[in-house]
Amino acid sequence: MPPGSSRRLLWSGGQAFDGTPGESPVLVVNGVGKGPTLCLTGAIHGDELNGIEMIRRVIQDLDPARVNGAVIGVPIVNLEGFRRGSRYLPDRRDLNRYFPGNVTGSSASRIAASLFTSIIRHCDGLVDIHTGSLNRTNLPQLRADLRDAGVREFANGFGAFMVLHSPGTAGTLRRAATDAGIPAVTLEAGEPGRLQSAQVREGTAGIVRLLDALGIVNRMNLLTEPRPVYYRSTWIRSDHGGILFSLVRLGQVVSAGDILGTVTDPVTNTQNLIYSPVSGRVVGMALNQVVMPGFATFNLGIEAESGPNGSLMAALEPPPKPESKAGQPAAPTVAEPDERPE
Repeated sequence: MPPGSSRRLLWSGGQAFDGTPGESPVLVVNGVGKGPTLCLTGAIHGDELNGIEMIRRVIQDLDPARVNGAVIGVPIVNLEGFRRGSRYLPDRRDLNRYFPGNVTGSSASRIAASLFTSIIRHCDGLVDIHTGSLNRTNLPQLRADLRDAGVREFANGFGAFMVLHSPGTAGTLRRAATDAGIPAVTLEAGEPGRLQSAQVREGTAGIVRLLDALGIVNRMNLLTEPRPVYYRSTWIRSDHGGILFSLVRLGQVVSAGDILGTVTDPVTNTQNLIYSPVSGRVVGMALNQVVMPGFATFNLGIEAESGPNGSLMAALEPPPKPESKAGQPAAPTVAEPDERPE
């Protein structure tokens, strides 16, 4: 592509079961000046829609004549899942567990290898956009490995955007990119199966601030307020089955012992309370629904300090767990880390 141009290209990650080519649109803006190449990916899980709209808004607002470097947007990575309204590929595999991929492996491995080799390896930074899963929603946030200095600097470019320290599960696109030396973050916002205006606006604004910080555009952003940084989070599970009703809102700060929600047996009308075992902030939560015992209901983040002007510092060691108060109900079991899927 010549400098100062934008195009809609196609990426073929493989074939559908009927042999037809699975071609996903790739939106490219190639600027007139020298600069880094930023990649934006959405809908690796086919039912996660907010990222598709964020990428559309970012790309359509870029004037190639005023861009340094390039921006590559892949709004719908998992085209087959998107067509079916499903998180997964047609064979029920989670594409975001197979990166960097294998050209002779399963269908998911081959698609992952094609994306990673054809696009990701040619980029200087990656923003992989997701939402909550399994009838859960996430507060707009970044997931980033804050032990990596390059990733910390990259995440700083988002300005006042909540950050959760996480190395990333093996097989995720973010983890594979970081391991390959490409600074990468996951941008989580909202819930699957919906387009949510507020979450899209916040995510889009964060990406635009990143473009400015990378020197790709010049928007004169002066936002330097500190952002909340969480080096640890934990999902709280319900110990009972029934109808879940939340008593807290997304983003709310809670203390150890606070009631987060109720689970009511619809037959016996027995009500059980879900208590918070720690102080933190609700960074993710299940939507009101029928749950089984052991269902992960509320994701609480424990805050760390920010550096000067809100810059991110390396992840800190978590503080000791607070001692339980006499007479306080036993805290529910916390969820395993893989209950935070990307």
